Amino acid sequence: MPARPAGATLAAHFPDWGVDVMTLLIFGLVIFLGLHSIRIFADSGRERSIARMGEGPWKGVYSLLSLAGLVMIVWGFAEARWSAPILWAPPVWTRHIALLLMLFSMILLGAYGLKTSHIAVAVHHPMLWAVVVWSAAHLIANGSAADVVLFGAFLAWSLLDLSSNYARDRAKAVVYPAPNLGATIGAIAVGLVLWAVLIGGLHRMLFGVSPLAM
Repeated sequence: MPARPAGATLAAHFPDWGVDVMTLLIFGLVIFLGLHSIRIFADSGRERSIARMGEGPWKGVYSLLSLAGLVMIVWGFAEARWSAPILWAPPVWTRHIALLLMLFSMILLGAYGLKTSHIAVAVHHPMLWAVVVWSAAHLIANGSAADVVLFGAFLAWSLLDLSSNYARDRAKAVVYPAPNLGATIGAIAVGLVLWAVLIGGLHRMLFGVSPLAM
């Protein structure tokens, strides 16, 4: 298993209550991804629940439960990755590929806020594609059980959600806007900045590991 780095990381901000961290990670994934899968598997039930509860209360409960699940994921993974068994040892070159893939992921994330960029118009759902690339990048470069559980779950969910979204788009005959070069340049610029901040220190500050460490 990897050695825990010296210095404060994200996990240091969580109390040690003796909770099994892999169980916490899995439970958080079930809550967070389960909630975000309602439209995939039970869209009509979701609409009925909103009509019964009201949109405001529904969003409030949804947001609170999602936040709780996310906290469990972050807390569980931040601890579990140092104690989980290693399933495979990725070669060093996979880190180079992951670093490049993360650049594409950040550009896709930048395109999410710029709907008329060529990128957003081409893929239609850039946020979900950013999650696909992000999770795949981390899967190929990390081999602990915690990594496989976390990034494998997000990869499977994002692919399912993409398929569901594309099906809804076809059913509704969604018309996408014409692409704009300025928005495309903006999306790329935002992605480059996010990537630079991430590899420049934010990733190490949050998780105790630098993406540039080889």
